[in-house]
Amino acid sequence: MIKPEIPRWFADESVLGFGRLLARQRADVVFPGHPDLPNVALGATDEEWMPVVAARGWVAFHRDRRIRTRPAELTVFREAGLKAVWFAGRQDMSPSQQVELALRHWNRLERLATKLGRGPWAINLTLQGPREFRLPDQPEAHLFG
Repeated sequence: MIKPEIPRWFADESVLGFGRLLARQRADVVFPGHPDLPNVALGATDEEWMPVVAARGWVAFHRDRRIRTRPAELTVFREAGLKAVWFAGRQDMSPSQQVELALRHWNRLERLATKLGRGPWAINLTLQGPREFRLPDQPEAHLFG
């Protein structure tokens, strides 16, 4: 049996506290500045980290709305083939609440990520659980719900 590449999950700087907390519980999680990811430093732009994470086939957790609303970020997202989980919904959560939410739905996230396969794709993670989100052809400002 072949072990999957570790790490498989990346938490961008918009959810850095979440990433640091989750990495304490799971060996398959990294974040900007993590020792296992020296080429993505703190302060890396979306255009810098997205191709690195996508090339490894990892799934990125984030809450950065610009990726869906700015043409440059959306273009890199699509061209790199990024796979992403957005913390969606109207309620802001603390890092520990985000970890609790992700772990509560972890098995569903894993199944959905496996089903969706190669990127680009996106999943919205809300209190109700994960659901696939269709990436827009063009950036729009009203994509979160």
